[in-house]
Amino acid sequence: MKNNDAIIVNSVYKKFEKQGLSLWQRWKQRRKSSQPAVHKGNGVHKTNGKTSVLLEPEMQVDLKNQNGNGKINQTSQPPAGMPAIANGNGKPKENGHKKVIVAVDRVSFTVKENEIFGVLGPNGSGKSTLIRLIATLLLPDGGELKVFGYDVVRQPRQVQELINRVSVEASFFKKLSPMENLLYGARLYGLPGGETRRQVVEILTRLGLDERSIFNPMEEMSRGMQQKVAIARALLSKPRLLLLDEPTTGLDPRSKREVQKVIEELRDLYGTTILLTTHDMHEADVLCDRVAIIDGGKIVALDTPAGLKKLIQNGDTEPTLEEVFLELTGKQLVKEEDLVPA
Repeated sequence: MKNNDAIIVNSVYKKFEKQGLSLWQRWKQRRKSSQPAVHKGNGVHKTNGKTSVLLEPEMQVDLKNQNGNGKINQTSQPPAGMPAIANGNGKPKENGHKKVIVAVDRVSFTVKENEIFGVLGPNGSGKSTLIRLIATLLLPDGGELKVFGYDVVRQPRQVQELINRVSVEASFFKKLSPMENLLYGARLYGLPGGETRRQVVEILTRLGLDERSIFNPMEEMSRGMQQKVAIARALLSKPRLLLLDEPTTGLDPRSKREVQKVIEELRDLYGTTILLTTHDMHEADVLCDRVAIIDGGKIVALDTPAGLKKLIQNGDTEPTLEEVFLELTGKQLVKEEDLVPA
């Protein structure tokens, strides 16, 4: 391995198995959609003068139909429309069919140290799964994945000490302030409290937060400001590799530009290697040294933004990355329903 390789992804494969609905689940789903809602209250309701116990909407029994010993006779016949298939414990058999979804399909690429590497693709293309694999949150089903020479499967601890991750939906204690949230995160990393407090103020101030905001509850902050706090939290551990999973999705234009500026500063001032996933073609164009276009879990092209644009002809005008993606995959990069309001 070369010294300037931060990430090596070699034929990495990841699949998920999705269990289909059983006969029982499908039948209950049909019943629920075809019947009006019934107020259960204490579990008893009256119909035509008869009292019935609402065990389940499809399994009511008449209290007047008793067998003389105080117990209720329950019919052994299945409810109308329910297939008479059971497995011996009173529950119907599941069909056992599983749908296999290949999220990452034999993906290979390398990321150089001090590089901003972009992964461009629509929702559901495998971008977030790839980030989770590199972050040791998921195990690959095949292939090899190394971070600064450490194998993510055999040496996850060493990898975790070198990385940090910011997701599109960062989690915080919203009643606490940015300072309190970041001090809590710092303790999880074993960082000293006094030095960390000074660093928190320094980092958040550099990111554009005023001192009043640093000590106010997170719930009073805009989403863009909260995303800056998420980036600040990731910086406390001084990662050599920062994984950014759609960090600007849903932000207003001003907040998006501010976060993008911070990303550039991390690389230029601190030498941080950054892997960025996005479906914003302009963001990938202005930020990334190289871009991999991913579709259906497969990389269909990888080059600099300028190199990717040379792959297609668009008359005298330079094509956008979105036009490149459309030409290579036949799909729109961002669908209308995927847009998140700012």
